[in-house]
Amino acid sequence: MMQELLHKKFSFWLLPIGILLFFTSMFLFVFQNTILYLALPVLFLAIVFLVYFPKSFYFLFILSVPLSALIYIGDSLSTTAPDEPIMWLFFGLSLVILFFKPQVFPIKYLKNPIFLILFLQVFWMVISVVFSQNPLLSVKYALAKLWMLNAFVLFAFLMIQEKKDFKLLFLLLVIPISILAVQSFLKHAALGFGLWESNIVVQPFYYNHVDYSTVLSMIFPVLLIGFQLSKGKIVQQILIGGLILFYIPAIFAASARAAILAVVFALFISLMIRMKKVRLVMPSIFFVVLIGAFFLAKDYQFIYLRPSHQTATQKTFSETVVGMFTGKDMSSMERFYRWVASVRMAKEHPLVGVGPNNFYDYYKPHAIPAFRTWVSRNPERSTTHNYFLYMLTEQGIPAMVLYGVLLMVLFRRAELIYHRTKDRFFKLAAMSLAMLMAASFINNFFSELLETHKVGGLFYLSIALLIIIDYKTSKTAKENQLEENKE
Repeated sequence: MMQELLHKKFSFWLLPIGILLFFTSMFLFVFQNTILYLALPVLFLAIVFLVYFPKSFYFLFILSVPLSALIYIGDSLSTTAPDEPIMWLFFGLSLVILFFKPQVFPIKYLKNPIFLILFLQVFWMVISVVFSQNPLLSVKYALAKLWMLNAFVLFAFLMIQEKKDFKLLFLLLVIPISILAVQSFLKHAALGFGLWESNIVVQPFYYNHVDYSTVLSMIFPVLLIGFQLSKGKIVQQILIGGLILFYIPAIFAASARAAILAVVFALFISLMIRMKKVRLVMPSIFFVVLIGAFFLAKDYQFIYLRPSHQTATQKTFSETVVGMFTGKDMSSMERFYRWVASVRMAKEHPLVGVGPNNFYDYYKPHAIPAFRTWVSRNPERSTTHNYFLYMLTEQGIPAMVLYGVLLMVLFRRAELIYHRTKDRFFKLAAMSLAMLMAASFINNFFSELLETHKVGGLFYLSIALLIIIDYKTSKTAKENQLEENKE
């Protein structure tokens, strides 16, 4: 398929070009003293590997995602390596394919209603970039989003074709994530499982304990389903069962309340899918949130939630939980500070927002001083701590609505697949994807992690896999129906 883009007659020139590029990069490195020149031969090899062995290269990319770490290029630029440079490569290749052979992309998956919602999200993102208050920052965000969607959705459509591919994905994600989790857990234990230390032990592979705990909570339900699918295979069940038992204290030790709640909600979603009631879940949550927001806004009741002089960053997880309900936890109070600012900010740009990647530069004048704490200085330039408000403030009401609709359609589609197919593997696979997405929803209700490759990559890859399963099970169901009609 992709090999056709590089004709065989050019294969003769690959070795001499590679040798020339190697010595050229070494020469430039020696005389310019810039280490980036050494990446040129590696990039060349990656392109050759991708063109001739695309599927193997893609699975290598999946393996690289959990193992990638944040690196800085100069004083102002940063990236995660090696996964993001590979995404750039995929994005460039997609543009080439789109120009020379667009029929390579599978139309059968692009017709799915889930993909239509993704397309509308991208379309509205582009609109919001056009009207952005700072277009340069917004274009940077849009490009990063595009090559992430390209890598985890479009390329997944091309590479994931059989059940064995699903199983390989499971191994390539679970094994490195679990190894890093064991390493972090042991380091954390040596430091007494302190709350502050939970951020240190996960670096450099995770930015902080929130990213780390979110990934664990998203993988945990996949392990539960993997345990069911390994029925009859004693060794596999022992290994997966051992991981499940490890993940429970590991998630708790990560000291993130949202991750624990995410696991509970994932189990709840699985129950609702089995009962054919999942369509009620998200509208009910939206309704409760709206009612709560209404009563908090009425007569400015929310002002009574403002922090006091006793508000501080808690030192232990138990103190954090207690502080959340007594108004003494710093992170909870900071969320109110951002949420109030976000709602007031959205009133000025309700349709297109201030533009992607622009929240930080505009939210502080809209914040209420009574909610300000010492962490409100926000040197890390974090955003709303709620993905709905993140969409609302930066891309407007349509973006927020589309995200909500996407979640509802994802859960509903997983339910349809679960009850439509008789194939046990795809039935349980659809369930695991829905539970993973449920965990993602809860974590992103208190953060905005879909823009990170570890969390966002898992979420968008799961969407692609659900679309693939939807097509395969729908096709099988239609074929079975035709056979029944003939009889």
